[in-house]
Amino acid sequence: MRKIKIFSRFERFWHWSQMAVVILLTLTGFEIHGNYEMFGFEQAVRLHNAAAITFIILGFITIFWLFVTGQYQNFIPTRNKLKEQINYYAKGIFQNAPHPTQKTATNKLNPLQRIIYLGLLILIFPVQTITGLLYMYYHYPENPIDASGLWIAVITHTLGAFLLLAFLIVHVYMTSTGHRITTNVKAMISGYEDEPITKEST
Repeated sequence: MRKIKIFSRFERFWHWSQMAVVILLTLTGFEIHGNYEMFGFEQAVRLHNAAAITFIILGFITIFWLFVTGQYQNFIPTRNKLKEQINYYAKGIFQNAPHPTQKTATNKLNPLQRIIYLGLLILIFPVQTITGLLYMYYHYPENPIDASGLWIAVITHTLGAFLLLAFLIVHVYMTSTGHRITTNVKAMISGYEDEPITKEST
C-alpha cells in the first residue's frame, strides 16, 4: 500500500460543509412537512432558509473552484472500466476482489460515481435550488401570488429531498467499503488515501 494525496483542503471543506448543510436541510425540510417536531415549525423554516442560502453560496464558490482548478474533469462520465466497476459492486466487493479503479488526484471518482455525482451537480441540486427558491419567496401570506399554483414545484422539491436522502444513506454505506471500514472517512479528513501498489502505478 502507498499513501496518495487525493483531496485538497478546499475539497475536504466543501465535502463536510455540504454534508452538514444537506443534513440540516433534510431534518428541517421534513419537519416543515409535519413528519415530526424537533426545532419547532417557525425555527425549522428559518433554519431551512438559512441553510438553503448557505448551500447556494457554497455551490457557486465550488463551481468556480472546479473550473479554475480543472477538477471538473473528475465528473465527466467515461465508459472506461464501467463494466468492471458494475461487476465489482454486483459481486466482486463481496469476494474481496481488488477495486478496478485506482484513485489519483486527477481521477478521484470511479465510472459509476462520475455518473451519479454529475447527476447531482447538473440535475438534482439545480432542481432543488430552483423549486426551493420558488417555495421560499411565493409561499408567504404577504405575497400576492397564489402559492397553490406552485404545487408542481412543491412536489418536485419533496421528491428531490427523498432522492437526496437515498443518496445520503447509500453514500454513508459506501464509505465503509474501502480497504478498511474507516479508510474513506480518514481520506476525507486527512486528504490522503491508502492505495494498493499495482503495475499501473509503478
